[in-house]
Amino acid sequence: MAVTETLTAERILAATEEVLRRYGPAKATVVDVARALGVSHGSVYRHFRTKAALREAVTERWLERTFVPLAPFVEGSGPADERLTGWLTALFDLKRTKAGGDPELMATFKVLIGENSAVVDRHEERLVEQIARILADGHRAGVFAAPETDFRTTARAVFDATDRFHNPAHAAEWAGPDADAAFAAVVALVRRALRA
Repeated sequence: MAVTETLTAERILAATEEVLRRYGPAKATVVDVARALGVSHGSVYRHFRTKAALREAVTERWLERTFVPLAPFVEGSGPADERLTGWLTALFDLKRTKAGGDPELMATFKVLIGENSAVVDRHEERLVEQIARILADGHRAGVFAAPETDFRTTARAVFDATDRFHNPAHAAEWAGPDADAAFAAVVALVRRALRA
């Protein structure tokens, strides 16, 4: 007698990601996800009440993966200007790797991100908060001149200034021959603007 694996939200999300990769967002259905898991679509709906809720959860799961490689730059103890450069570089590299490594999945997630603006807004706010923490450390160390009470506004400006290098709308540009030089120029400009 075969032992069946417990159906969890995580298993459903992993299967949904594979189904989305295979069929794309326009054709992927909850029935396809259930079939990939060997369960009824009702079993999927017990974890996610609607197709929209499932798509929102898979989008959030995908975006959540961004934070692990960025954490060392936020929590590190090195000079804040170097940590900010490292953070921005890691984010650009991560987004570029996702876009180039699995273009079908990136195209799918562009659609899903468009459907789930609240998820994207929360994700961006967490990224801005990470930048604000680095800026606060830099201010305390005398590296950055950002006003002590307004790190979040300055962090949002840094995030917006580097949008070309992390917003999937610009993914086609990331493999271009001038992408690295353009990125370095923007980061250098941001660092100069922040310098105490």
